[in-house]
Amino acid sequence: MAELMLGSDEDQAPSLGFAGDTMNTAIYLNRMLGETSEVSYISVVGEDALSDRLIRRLNDESVNTSRIRRSSERLVGLYAITTDQSGERSFSYWRSESAARTLFQEGSEEQQYNFDVLSGFDVIFLSAISLAILPNAVRVALLAELARLRSEEHVNVVFDSNYRPALWESAGVARETIAATWRITDIALPSIDDEKMLFNDVDEAALLARFRAYGVVKGALKRGELGPRSLNGSVDQSIHESLAQKAAPPACELKVVDTTAAGDSFNAGYLSSILNGKDEQDALQAGHACACRVISHRGAIIPRDQW
Repeated sequence: MAELMLGSDEDQAPSLGFAGDTMNTAIYLNRMLGETSEVSYISVVGEDALSDRLIRRLNDESVNTSRIRRSSERLVGLYAITTDQSGERSFSYWRSESAARTLFQEGSEEQQYNFDVLSGFDVIFLSAISLAILPNAVRVALLAELARLRSEEHVNVVFDSNYRPALWESAGVARETIAATWRITDIALPSIDDEKMLFNDVDEAALLARFRAYGVVKGALKRGELGPRSLNGSVDQSIHESLAQKAAPPACELKVVDTTAAGDSFNAGYLSSILNGKDEQDALQAGHACACRVISHRGAIIPRDQW
């Protein structure tokens, strides 16, 4: 999506960039993996100038864009972020007619939806925003296809419950869809605030019990300033306490400027460690360090020359 950054100072000119939860994760993951793996991005954009610039932005980050479809009828979506003095942000979206909402819908008479674009990957990462922008029938078909890819092609599904109430028809639909996705997830990356808001978990213990009931055995619960927590119980509690007390140096010693992409960058740090064969403790620390580094900068993506 196109990203319009509005500063806390009204005299500060807005800045235009390109970001979005899965795009942020893709860029940071590709930076951290380097040449050890190839990261591709799947979406639909328009044929307009902003869409051209978005694709160039991904190409500049060496993210594979060959599976991004171009639409002659729709444009790339837009969102604005307003950041207050403490670095907390609020969002405004203009995406109801965005091209991305047509993803997987270029089917034929023989095949209603086209999921060929998902073929050939070892890992597929998506978020609740990825699901929210799709028509419900497409969501259902997509989850069925992901379940098939897991069982038949041994694809690992990674999911982040980035819950944005305004994007869903209702909380009930969101709850049903996200719960169904957790049940087919190999690596879960939930945020405690999103999960509690949607599922009304009374405390962290109830949330963890719910994930055990889903069958989730790998992943991390993102808890903001409390630090991440392993979902499989393999990490000693002292590690969780250490991550909560301070950020991994040196990034987390810096001032919080903008919390945009905190969770997205954690995902990238955590996944890069897991994909490189590191253990759960290393993955938690890498994710936490990456997130702390990102929130010390304005905007979702740190410029490459500052990375």
